[in-house]
Amino acid sequence: MVFPALAPAAFLFTGFAIQSAHAQAVRDVDLLPSTHYAAIPVAEFSVPLVEKTPRRHSKTHALHSLRKSKKGNSGAPFSTILDGADFDFEYLAPIDTPGSDTWLAEKGFKCMNLTGHAEPAATCGFGSEGFNAKQSKSFKPYPDSKFSIAYGDGEYLAGTAGYETVSVGGLTVPNQVIGLVNKAAWVGDGINTGLLGLAYPSLTSVKSVAHGDRKQYPPFFFNAVQQKKISQAYFSIAINRGTEAGKTSKGLDKNLGYLSFGGIPPVPVIQSTSATVPLQAFTAGGRVPVAASPPSSSAHNAPPPHSSYFYYTVDISAFIFPNSTAITGKGTANNRTIIDSGTTLNLLPSPVAQAYNGLWKSASWHDGAWYVNCTDTPPPFAVAIGGGGHKFTISPKDLVVPVGTDDKGTQLCVSGIQDGGEDEDGAIFILGDVFMHNVVSVFDIYKNEMTFVQRKEY
Repeated sequence: MVFPALAPAAFLFTGFAIQSAHAQAVRDVDLLPSTHYAAIPVAEFSVPLVEKTPRRHSKTHALHSLRKSKKGNSGAPFSTILDGADFDFEYLAPIDTPGSDTWLAEKGFKCMNLTGHAEPAATCGFGSEGFNAKQSKSFKPYPDSKFSIAYGDGEYLAGTAGYETVSVGGLTVPNQVIGLVNKAAWVGDGINTGLLGLAYPSLTSVKSVAHGDRKQYPPFFFNAVQQKKISQAYFSIAINRGTEAGKTSKGLDKNLGYLSFGGIPPVPVIQSTSATVPLQAFTAGGRVPVAASPPSSSAHNAPPPHSSYFYYTVDISAFIFPNSTAITGKGTANNRTIIDSGTTLNLLPSPVAQAYNGLWKSASWHDGAWYVNCTDTPPPFAVAIGGGGHKFTISPKDLVVPVGTDDKGTQLCVSGIQDGGEDEDGAIFILGDVFMHNVVSVFDIYKNEMTFVQRKEY
């Protein structure tokens, strides 16, 4: 079985530099001593990302998809087409950095609406009729298991689990636990049939039928490292902006970046901007920070300590834009921020979103979002990560995000910086594709750290 990789929607933009005069030194976050970007090897496996864009007319549906968090199921997914000659099946599945489970809809699944009433299978919007385990040569049931997961927007999935050989971009992992969804309340895009989870084992969603306790397992990339299918415990993501031709094509936009395993992807970067920061460790509930445990071995492909890690969460030292110093102490005081390939927008603390969007000529708050004129020039915005003052500039066109049309057919746009809630204990914010278009993001699951580097203008 081959899983092509997906991530959510993107747009075509250009970039410019942000003046350091607007720097906001709110938090002192030390850089690690350091995995410089140049020291990270070229990836052993790189799979291109492509995109097929569903045709949307509803602004409500579009915004719902753009703002979904902790689920890589956005409005216009990036996907890869892989050669499945050596495997039984191919499916499209979003790449999900804040999710750990790899799952597929099972053939014959029951589709439900969000109120619990049965609906035709097509209503759930999966991209195929589902996975038929009986036709797979390598599938094995996972004894005493059930798979279930619920999302904050009301969607949920339930089913069983099993072992399957999963291949992504040539990286093949036998005996990988996957969820088989036989009951779904899902708002799909008509393209994807499942999800490829890349986060930590602490977030997996398989439980014992007999006892109800969690049966934690290694997700796809963690399993690849443990089985020594790959020599380095890095994976990296470079998400390109969608092209205008790709947006109007009925086929696939084939140049939307890379998901790479074992190192860095083949994209031009500005190496002097490299910053490496530790991931944040948490208590069992995933909300209260705790001291991280250092790696226990010098071997970079040894199984790492993971019990305190959940999402790919980093500490932001500042958000930088004109007059950003006016919100010192409010915008990043408790800023735990997830790097999320499954969310298009940046969902940031309320003081940051309000101050930044107040700089637009046309910004207005309604329907739970900051709307802007699609032709406006956005105020500059950058993200500082680490105590060394490493700033990552967001392209101005990434900051104007199309979300569909109104009843009169007029194009609607929102700001790329949206309100993620108050900056308080337990709050977690999101840097989505609006940020990720501008950097290469390297995830090191052995050292439990991330490296970022600014991409060259493209």
